[in-house]
Amino acid sequence: MISSGCDNKETKMTNQQITIATTIAAPIERVWEAYTTPGDITQWNFASDDWCCPSAEVDLKVGGGYKARMEAKDGSFGFDFEAVYEEVEPYKAIAFAMSDGRKARTTFEAAGNGTRVTTIFDAETQNSIDMQRDGWQAILDNFGRYVESSAGHEQVQGGR
Repeated sequence: MISSGCDNKETKMTNQQITIATTIAAPIERVWEAYTTPGDITQWNFASDDWCCPSAEVDLKVGGGYKARMEAKDGSFGFDFEAVYEEVEPYKAIAFAMSDGRKARTTFEAAGNGTRVTTIFDAETQNSIDMQRDGWQAILDNFGRYVESSAGHEQVQGGR
C-alpha cells in the first residue's frame, strides 16, 4: 500500500485483474529493447499528449528496480511509478510488483510479421476498471506507435 498526499489515503487492491494487448509491426527484439531501455521509455510512457515521462530508470533483473516519472506537461500533477522486477525472461516476459503491492506481467509473442504484447495487471480500487484499462491501454498503444515510427526504430537501433 502507498500513501498519497496529506490525506493519508492508501491504494487498495481488488481481486480483479485487467488485461490489455496490442500487436506491433516489429520483431520481438526491437519491441523488447524499446520496452526495457530508459531512453526509449521516456519517449512513449504516457497515455496522452498532455503528459510526459521525463525520466526512467531500469535495473532489468529479478530484484532490480524500475522507476518512471510521469508528469502533466502543464506542471499541474506528477508522480513516480515504481516497481521491483519479479521475472525477467528476455524477449518473452517481464513481471513486477508495484510499490502498492499490485502485480503486473507483460508477455511478448511473435505474431506473423510482428509482436503481440499482452499485459495483465492487478486492479486497484481508487479508479474504475474501465478507467484503469483505458489508461494502461493508451500507454501500450502509444508504445506501439513509438516502436513502429522511424524515431522508435532509430532509437532502438542506434544503441541507446
